[in-house]
Amino acid sequence: MIESEKVTKILFGGDYNPEQWPEEIWAQDMRLLKEAHIDVVTLNVFSWALLQPSEDVYDFSMLDRIMELVRKNGFKVCLATSTAAHPAWMARKYPDILRTEKNGMRRKFGSRHNSCPNSESYRRFAALLVEKLAARYRDHENIVCWHISNEFGGECYCENCERKFREWVKRKYGTIENVNKAWNMNFWSHTLYDFEDIVTPDLRSEEFDWDGLRTNFQGISLDYARFNSDSILECFNLEKEILRKYTPDIPVTTNLMGLYRCLDYQKWARDMDFISWDNYPAYNAMPFEPALSHDLMRGLKQGKPFALMEQTASVSNWHLYCKQKRPGVMRLLSYQAVAHGADSVMFFQMRRSIGACEKYHGAIIDHVGTSDTRVFREITELGEELETLRDATLGARTDAKVCIVFDWDNWWATELSAGPSRSLSYVEQIKAYYHALWRRHISVDFVSVTDDLAKYSMVIAPMLYMCKNGFDTKIREYVKAGGVFVATTFSGYVEDHDLVVLGGYPGKLRDILGIWVEELDALPPDEQNHFIYKDREYPAGILCDVIHTEGAKAQASFEDDYYAGYPALTKNTYGKGCAYYVGTLSNDDFYSDYLWNICTEHGIKPVLECDEDVEVTERSSEKGRYLFVLNHSNEEKQITSPGSVTDIMNGTEYAAGDTISLKEKDVKILRS
Repeated sequence: MIESEKVTKILFGGDYNPEQWPEEIWAQDMRLLKEAHIDVVTLNVFSWALLQPSEDVYDFSMLDRIMELVRKNGFKVCLATSTAAHPAWMARKYPDILRTEKNGMRRKFGSRHNSCPNSESYRRFAALLVEKLAARYRDHENIVCWHISNEFGGECYCENCERKFREWVKRKYGTIENVNKAWNMNFWSHTLYDFEDIVTPDLRSEEFDWDGLRTNFQGISLDYARFNSDSILECFNLEKEILRKYTPDIPVTTNLMGLYRCLDYQKWARDMDFISWDNYPAYNAMPFEPALSHDLMRGLKQGKPFALMEQTASVSNWHLYCKQKRPGVMRLLSYQAVAHGADSVMFFQMRRSIGACEKYHGAIIDHVGTSDTRVFREITELGEELETLRDATLGARTDAKVCIVFDWDNWWATELSAGPSRSLSYVEQIKAYYHALWRRHISVDFVSVTDDLAKYSMVIAPMLYMCKNGFDTKIREYVKAGGVFVATTFSGYVEDHDLVVLGGYPGKLRDILGIWVEELDALPPDEQNHFIYKDREYPAGILCDVIHTEGAKAQASFEDDYYAGYPALTKNTYGKGCAYYVGTLSNDDFYSDYLWNICTEHGIKPVLECDEDVEVTERSSEKGRYLFVLNHSNEEKQITSPGSVTDIMNGTEYAAGDTISLKEKDVKILRS
C-alpha cells in the first residue's frame, strides 16, 4: 500500500521510457496515455548512461524535460534511481564492478544487473547518482514513490564477495571454531584454521552440477545464499537512506518478482515502505499460480495491500512461446491482482521498444503508434473502470483463517540437500497445498516463521525440512491453545545450519505430531505406492515415510511394499488442538479432498461455494466488504448471491439467493 495523500485511487500506468525515443514523439505519447486514462508513469529505470556520461559529468537536462512534460500533463510519477545497469565507462575504468559467475567466469559489460553488489566502486557511484537525483527532484509534488534499481537479483562470486563473505561469517559466528561446528567441517577434512581459509562455495570449490545444482557442504552454501541476499539488500538500503534524507515523506520500494529464489523477500520486506512486484505468469500458467504469488507478496507485510508494479498488456517476450493474452485476459489478471490485495494496476511498458530484447514485449502503445489496436482499446476500458472504482478498495484487507508457512531459508536448504530425491521441490509442494485451498475458495495468507499465528484457525507447513530454532515452540503453543497444524513428509529434519536434529524424524515436531519416522523411501518417478482415504484410493509417490505412531491415530495406510499397513496419514490430539501429518506426496484431488475435510471438521468456510473455474476472494475495510468474482473459463458461469450486494462496476443490486451471471473471462466486484 502506497501510504501517500497523493494516492486517491487505484493507480493505473507503468514504465515509460521516453529517453528511447525522439522528442517529437513525446507529445503523441502524452495524448495517447491520457486517452487510455493512465495516471502514473514510472520514469528513469534504465537511464544511468544518459544521466552520467562520464565519471565527472552529470547531465539531467533530458530528465528535466521529461519530468516537466509529465507534470504539465497531470501524471503522477514513480521515480526510479536508475542504478540497475551501470554505464560502459564504469565497467572499463573500474573492472571490480563486474560480476563473477558461479563457474568463475568474470562478466564483461553488457546485459543488466551486471554489477557486483559488494563492489565499492559500484556502491560509491550509485550513492552519488541517487544523492544528485534526490536533491534535484525533491520538490516535485507529483512524485508518489521512489523506485530503487529494478528487479534486484543474481549472484556474484568475485574477490569482493569472497572478502565480504568472510567478514559476514565472522560477524555471525564470532570464532572459527563456531564456523567449523555450524558447517560440520570435520567432514572430509574440511577443518578451517582461519577466516582466510573460507572461499566462496561455487563450482570451483563446493558446488557441482551433475543432475542439477548440488553442494558438498550445505552449511556454507546456505550461508552464502543468505549473504548474497543480505549484500544486495545493503545496496537497496544504501539508496533508501539517501532518499530518506532528502524526501522523508515519499515512500520507497523496489519491484520484487514473486517466487524468486535468490533473495529472502521476507527479510527485505522489513526495509521496504510498501511491497511492489512484477507479475508475469507463463503462457500456460494455471489461474491459481499468479493468485499464489499475489498472496505471497501480500504476506510479506502481514497482509498490507501491495502495488502491482509491472505486468504485460499483451505478451511477454522471454517465455518459450510469446502467446498473446486473449481478449478479456488482461482485464481479468489485473482484477485478480486487485482481488488479492493490489492497490495499483501497472504495466511494462507504455510504448513498445524498436530494438533489443524487449522489442516484442507487449505495450500499451504498439509499433503502429496509434490507438487503433485491440490492446489499446482494452487498456482504455480498464482505465475507465478504475476511474469509476476510485478509492473503493484502497487499503482493504483479506481476512484469511488459513495460512501457509513459507520460508526462504527452507527453500534454499531443500534445494541444496544431498538427497533424498531430485524430483523433490519445495515450491511445488507449496503450490500443491495452496491450489487445494484455492479450488475450494478458501482464502490463504502466507506467513514467515517469525509471524504471529494466533489469528489463524489452521496453519499448514508443507515440507518444513528446516524447522528453525524456536519455531517448534511457536507451533507447540499454537496447537496447545486449540490450533490446527498440518505438516508433511520431509519436515523437521534439520535446524538453522542444516545440521540434522538427532533423536528421530521429524525432530522437534515429533511430540506435536505424535509420530516417529523410521525410514524415508524415495521412489523413482515411474514407481508408486497407494493409500485409501475415506474409501477412495490415491497415489503415493516421490517420498513415502515409514511411520510409527506415538499417540497419533492413523487415518490411512500404505497399500504396497514392505511398509504396507504402516500409516500414510495421521492425526494427533495435542492440548486443545490437533496436528495432521501427510507422510507422502500425492495428487491434486487428494490434497483438495483432504484439506476440505479438515476445513469442514474445524468450521473453516469458503468465501463462497461455486464452480472451480470461478475464483472468489474478499477484501474488507471501513468502506465495506468487497467480493471479487473472476471467471477464468471460456464459458458463462453463475454464482448465487450470498446476500444483499451491489455490483460496484454498474450499480446492479442483487438480493440473497439471486443468480449472478458472468460472461467468459468476466469479473464482478460485489459490495455488501
